[in-house]
Amino acid sequence: MRTPRRNFIKQSALGMSALGMASAGMAQPAPASSVLEGRLPREVWIATLTQEGIYGKDCPEMLERTIAKMEGVLPQQPDIICLPETFHYAGIQSPKPTIPEVARDWETPITEAMSAFARKHQCYVIAPIHTLAEGKVYIAAVLFDRAGERMGGYRKIRVTEDEMDAGVTPGTPDPPVFQTDFGVIGIQICFDVEWMDGWQQLQRKGAEIVFWPSAFAGGKMINTMAWRHQYYVVSSTLKGTTKICDISGDEIASSGAYNRWGVCAPVNLEKVFLHSWPYSQQFAAIEEKYGRKVRISTQHEEEFSIIESCSPDVKVADILQEFNLKTMQDHLLSAQRRQEEHWNT
Repeated sequence: MRTPRRNFIKQSALGMSALGMASAGMAQPAPASSVLEGRLPREVWIATLTQEGIYGKDCPEMLERTIAKMEGVLPQQPDIICLPETFHYAGIQSPKPTIPEVARDWETPITEAMSAFARKHQCYVIAPIHTLAEGKVYIAAVLFDRAGERMGGYRKIRVTEDEMDAGVTPGTPDPPVFQTDFGVIGIQICFDVEWMDGWQQLQRKGAEIVFWPSAFAGGKMINTMAWRHQYYVVSSTLKGTTKICDISGDEIASSGAYNRWGVCAPVNLEKVFLHSWPYSQQFAAIEEKYGRKVRISTQHEEEFSIIESCSPDVKVADILQEFNLKTMQDHLLSAQRRQEEHWNT
């Protein structure tokens, strides 16, 4: 029998203590859950929610209504659920408390409720909230693993002037990545999308999925961040469209008139991004050997290609080695090293 939400929130607040936040590096995951029948080994089901229709008189009511939305996606058995930026605060109808008051009074009850949800339903949860550390207020995204443990979090680097005026401190410009049981993930928040540096750092650190909780939808900027950095990008917004973008920049799923709550869809991390030339010379041989076990797609004008494994017994890394292929990132780094050799002679 499902626990009523008010009791769930109350029990979680009494049953757990707050844990510290990691500011950098790679946190370790909880033990991996078993691969569900019919899924590829690196198939990840992502749920990302919108703030559409969620309003309340205070933080407890916002939390209760957000958990109701999270419960609605459970039949699809998501591996991870991402919530919008400051979901606990943005929908509060006036008068609103100050941001420092919210960080001081509600960080722990909210994180404990999210921890309890993650543990009960064995899924990762990204909860973007206001946090308080050493007297400073941050806009942070806190990550919980399947066991409900707080793996750490990301503090928004590029805060707006209005947010700073309200008492928010910018985070350190070194975004962490997190090793989950399905892959490496990173996080950016809202205004971060206007600068490339955080996204580039996450690429260099090996992020395979970057989550972007935000107050606005971002539009084509989100698609651009995906193909520009060759990882999946997942938005979760207070208003407008929430979506999941492929490494090609194409939209896998997006919210709209018939799913205003958000979306839940799978992504396949057994996939690599290549510069089409010269590696396209090997594509026919790859397809001849692997047939339907491998999918190769090409954006012809941009001259980039994607190789994806569609079979549990085929690893993309093995294909790269067998056919002497380089990922786009390795291809560009190799060219850059050669260029620098010439510049330095």
